[in-house]
Amino acid sequence: MKRLITVLFSLLWVAEVTAQECLTNAVETTPDEVFSQVTDDTILHIPTGLIWQRCAVGQTWNGETETCTGDAEQLTWQQALVYARDYDAELLEGWRMPNVKELASLTERNCVRPSVNTSFFPATPQDSFWSSTPSLNDPERVWTVAFFNASYSIKEKQRAVYLRLVRTNLPD
Repeated sequence: MKRLITVLFSLLWVAEVTAQECLTNAVETTPDEVFSQVTDDTILHIPTGLIWQRCAVGQTWNGETETCTGDAEQLTWQQALVYARDYDAELLEGWRMPNVKELASLTERNCVRPSVNTSFFPATPQDSFWSSTPSLNDPERVWTVAFFNASYSIKEKQRAVYLRLVRTNLPD
């Protein structure tokens, strides 16, 4: 019985630790009003005019549960570049890897675990995402944005990191 209680407490503690936490009296940096749904699985960020995939690469949008399902895939930087190129080769819609400033525009700086608007980007992995912006000081590293706490860092190109594609909102 004592072991069962310990296991249940541990599960509750893990659930509590992984829930998004936000400052209560702060002004949101990515409120719902700055986003607009384009399709079920794409979102327009109105201030930048960029259209984002709602889910990380490897996940798919589930309209019934209104969340991203499946396991997000981690790729090396080279794999991420190839993925973006091949993904758009069939669609010809301009999908690409975002630069660091574009990627950072999605971060909700008043929240952690994850630091993103979860209404529009649910189930976002709480880790780093690739940008297309290389480090100026080290050709073997690239800028990433962590959706754990909205921080920026440079990582080795050989590391496995998450990816979310973006495209410019083109006129019809």
